[in-house]
Amino acid sequence: MSPDFDPEKFASLKFPETPYTYSERDVALYALGVGACARDAVDSDELKYVYHENGQKSIQVLPTFTALFSLGSLKFHVPGLDFDPRLLLHGQQYIEIYKPLPTSASLNNTVSLAGLHDKGKAAVVEMETKSYDKDSGALLCMNRTTVFLRGAGGFSKSSHPFSYSNYPKDQGSSVKIPKGQPFAVFEDCTLPSQALLYRLSGDYNPLHSDPMIAKIAGFTLPILHGLCTLGFAVRAIIKCICRGDSTKVKCISGRFLLHVYPGETLVTEMWLQGSRVIYQTKVKERSRAVLSGYVDLHGLSSSL
Repeated sequence: MSPDFDPEKFASLKFPETPYTYSERDVALYALGVGACARDAVDSDELKYVYHENGQKSIQVLPTFTALFSLGSLKFHVPGLDFDPRLLLHGQQYIEIYKPLPTSASLNNTVSLAGLHDKGKAAVVEMETKSYDKDSGALLCMNRTTVFLRGAGGFSKSSHPFSYSNYPKDQGSSVKIPKGQPFAVFEDCTLPSQALLYRLSGDYNPLHSDPMIAKIAGFTLPILHGLCTLGFAVRAIIKCICRGDSTKVKCISGRFLLHVYPGETLVTEMWLQGSRVIYQTKVKERSRAVLSGYVDLHGLSSSL
């Protein structure tokens, strides 16, 4: 960490507006990247994400597709905040969806710093991305991305560690997993090539594809993208709780607890608390929790 780094100045930085354009092909490729129709190519709940089923004019968009809009927010450069982007670890993702997502669109993303925390050996940076439809100006969604920058900590100017955040504490906070039996459990297998497929949606971090980079980062093999695991988990909730209706998803919070190796089996457990779904995703082969969080819904299906 450079002695020139001033966290107070970082907190007041203005970031440029960034464009983001996507097509129906991008939407379908993303759905395949998070496992849609992998077990059943004509899955009645998921075919609509990749094909114009029953004459529909356009395919539907999975709510976690919005997380891709925030990828550009991580390409920031701040003088004095030195870190190896290859070793960046994704800690948490928080998403609010305000309007149904079009199948193709041109967006304008506004990026701001939502949080900065000195953890000693690492820095925690939280970036907020608001995505607006370029034609109508409507705000479609908001992403808050939390990343760990290993080796970038130790910048506090006093004995009290620097910590800044500008959003309500209850947004995206960690959840307590209920002790009772889950309302629903969904098991899904990732492919050995899952990370190679998911990276085509725009996250080309070599940690997920290059064996040498993975070893430098401390993993035996390239790991699955955290956002890919989140996509698997939210797909499970849509299938089991929303009865296939992805428009019921209002808000998503996910905290990444442990890495996933492509080819492992994901088991997502779900508990209902009103219109909130508390979830936890485990890797079956290692019996380890890898992701937890909650999804807030626009009401529950009457068939539940």
